[in-house]
Amino acid sequence: MQIGIVFPQIEIGPDPIVVRDYAQAAEAMGYEYLLAFDHVLGANSRTRNWTGPYDHDSLFHEPFVLFGFLAGQTTTLGFTTGIVILPQRQTALVAKQAAAVDVLSGGRLRLGIGIGWNEVEYEALGEDFHNRGKRSEEQVEVLRALWTQDVVTYKGKWHSIPDAGLNPLPVQRPIPILFGGMAEPVLRRAAKLGDGWLPQFGGFEADGKTVNAAGRDYIQKMRGYITEAGRDPDAFQIDGRVTLGNRKPEECAAEVEAWRELGATHVSLNTMRAGLSTPDAHIDAMRRFKEALG
Repeated sequence: MQIGIVFPQIEIGPDPIVVRDYAQAAEAMGYEYLLAFDHVLGANSRTRNWTGPYDHDSLFHEPFVLFGFLAGQTTTLGFTTGIVILPQRQTALVAKQAAAVDVLSGGRLRLGIGIGWNEVEYEALGEDFHNRGKRSEEQVEVLRALWTQDVVTYKGKWHSIPDAGLNPLPVQRPIPILFGGMAEPVLRRAAKLGDGWLPQFGGFEADGKTVNAAGRDYIQKMRGYITEAGRDPDAFQIDGRVTLGNRKPEECAAEVEAWRELGATHVSLNTMRAGLSTPDAHIDAMRRFKEALG
């Protein structure tokens, strides 16, 4: 099982030296991948009735640009979007950006995708919020075609490619695609089309060794859907997440074993919104977590 770290998007700040030092520290500690969230625009919460978890005051580094930068600052650290909001972006452009990151990093990218919740971003980016789920299925098909063929001719409901292709193609052909989300259509979509899943549940028992009943049910349901789709559940990645919150990193480390028992292939630690006021505090937390894992 691979151990990753969630890039503290909203708390690390804009300094490129700090960003570089954070990623290099994670790599030096033995973390195997860095997972980054995605938001292009934040709504102005001062002028509207806004209940979303992020707004225009939340700093987000663009994940493809971030990973392209860090590809040249690291040698082994993998990169995972967790997730990029695919339907609000042009599919061919995502294919190009992802391929570029994969080439520059030597094949270290996994593309986590989702459909998002922020209608403001969709409107600003000129995409339809209301058909985003079904449209994402066609997007996955287009992405894989562009990543594996020199030239592509494609005509779908939302995409038309007239005999054209990417250059360079990615190192991984295709780049692994993971789905994020918990809704029933997302689970079925991931089981049918995905290389993996980024579940969004916690709720581990007090002993830190067993996931709650709802979590177990989700995993069992996903494995059932994969089997129904004629695919091998054992070849499917499950990328769990442990949230630091107000706990000690040592307490969080026990959850990793619970994820392992569930069949997770990857687990990452999220140190955001844990009262850590500096990048060094985030680095110290991930060091203590890694040490606790042994």
